[in-house]
Amino acid sequence: MSKLGRRTKVALAGIQRRLEDYYGLEPTPDVGAFAEAAPDGEREQLLVRESEDAVELALIVPNEAPRAGANDVWLQLVEGVSHFVFVVERVRTGLPTTQLELELQAEVDKFVLLGLASGGDRESVRRLHEHLYENGRFLDASGTEAGERYRLANDLAARLGARLLARHALDARALLRRFYRAGQTDKIALARAA
Repeated sequence: MSKLGRRTKVALAGIQRRLEDYYGLEPTPDVGAFAEAAPDGEREQLLVRESEDAVELALIVPNEAPRAGANDVWLQLVEGVSHFVFVVERVRTGLPTTQLELELQAEVDKFVLLGLASGGDRESVRRLHEHLYENGRFLDASGTEAGERYRLANDLAARLGARLLARHALDARALLRRFYRAGQTDKIALARAA
């Protein structure tokens, strides 16, 4: 793996700041210090190694020039930073997390950053919802553990997103902050309440 380009590091830092601000989180360590460029053609991944007294993280992301918007490279950066910030926050608060929670939160964070927090009009946010949740494609096959986890995360995020579209911006943000801090059971219940 190689060093990240400047534009990618700037994008990661911006995504991190926006997530921390939107959810009212304490600042987390600079994600750029934990990030490396993925080999060509490989996708984003967060590597986690836990020992008795430490949690080690490495974020591997595409090193292509990201463009803001719902393109694949940008979405991978959002997903990677989402995973990183969520794991760091869970370690800080002493709470456990699961792979489903990571994927669900990342799916929600894409919608938040590209739609709700960007101040788009209701119609453009609705189109984003459709793009992310109805027109998405899955890399892992249906019926596999990973494939089913991604499909469940997508479905739950779609339901929560639809619920958020019907709310006033301040109400949506309050719900999202509650959702962010909830454990897996409560996250699923909040999403299914839509």
